[in-house]
Amino acid sequence: MSDGRRSTLAPDMPGTVVVETIDSRALAGNPLGDPSARRIAVWLPPSYAAEPTRRYPCIYWLAGYAGTGEMFFSGGPWQPGLGTRLDGLVERGQMREAIVVAPDGFSAWGGAQYLDSPAIGNYETHIAREVVPAIDARFRTIAAADARAIGGKSSGGFGALALAMRNPQLFSAVASHAGDMYFELSLIPELPVAVRTLRRHGGVGGFLDYFAARDERQRKDGADFTTMMVLAQAGAYSPEPGRAHGVALPFDLDTGEIDWTVWRRWKAWDPVEMLAHHGDALRAMKLIYIDAGTRDEYNLDLGARIFVRRLRALGIACEHEEFDDGHRGTSYRFDVSLPKLAAAIGA
Repeated sequence: MSDGRRSTLAPDMPGTVVVETIDSRALAGNPLGDPSARRIAVWLPPSYAAEPTRRYPCIYWLAGYAGTGEMFFSGGPWQPGLGTRLDGLVERGQMREAIVVAPDGFSAWGGAQYLDSPAIGNYETHIAREVVPAIDARFRTIAAADARAIGGKSSGGFGALALAMRNPQLFSAVASHAGDMYFELSLIPELPVAVRTLRRHGGVGGFLDYFAARDERQRKDGADFTTMMVLAQAGAYSPEPGRAHGVALPFDLDTGEIDWTVWRRWKAWDPVEMLAHHGDALRAMKLIYIDAGTRDEYNLDLGARIFVRRLRALGIACEHEEFDDGHRGTSYRFDVSLPKLAAAIGA
């Protein structure tokens, strides 16, 4: 990794947002040709500059599908950026100070679920073995699992749970906002959309060429967006180097019939199923926070209920909340989880 290049996004805020560049060996030469130099947004709390000997716990915050860490800080007319949100929480005394790190898990297919994939790239390795050590080296973190948490929304919520379960030596608290889980209810309903769209364009290759030729606004079309998301999930859950574009699809492209052999590979990554092998990692967490909206368009409120019930059946404590909304425009919920994570890992 290089020494990195830093630019300041918002020096006038009570906290400071900077962007670190990490040249990733894990992502070098990835199959999709995505850049290996990754921009990592970092929020430094208000006291960071004034207390040069103080060290801070650290929260890693993962963006959802088709998002980047920097995008968290952009905000909008009714949705303050993450930096502004953190400033307010600390200023009002609702949150202990912590460094907050937002990595970049975006790919040409929109993401990789923060997993290692021969079809997309090694994003878990990038986060766990490159980003975490680099942040510890460049900032005054408390470089220990007890002082690290991870969270995120949607695919980022899935990534947070997966990384926490698979890397308990790095993290001791986790939050998942409407994270992907119980795939039967959240993912299978999306498959017919992908079947029809891929078939209309003559398969994966034809669809990718078509998608690449469309402009930014057109790429947000519902069916096209869903289809690209399904391809990204196939790249993460069922990569297969011998197949076209390196993925096995969980359905027959002609009829839409589900290929249950491939589907079982997807299902093995479902957090509900991962509990069987990684329950001890979650049991050791200081905090597990799970939420979803009761009108979530991907049925993730139901997935969350199933996940939480299975956690509790294993004697694993967690905090579970539901909100009267859907899947989008829900960053206000970060005001709940971020203070909880900071308290869990605070000195």
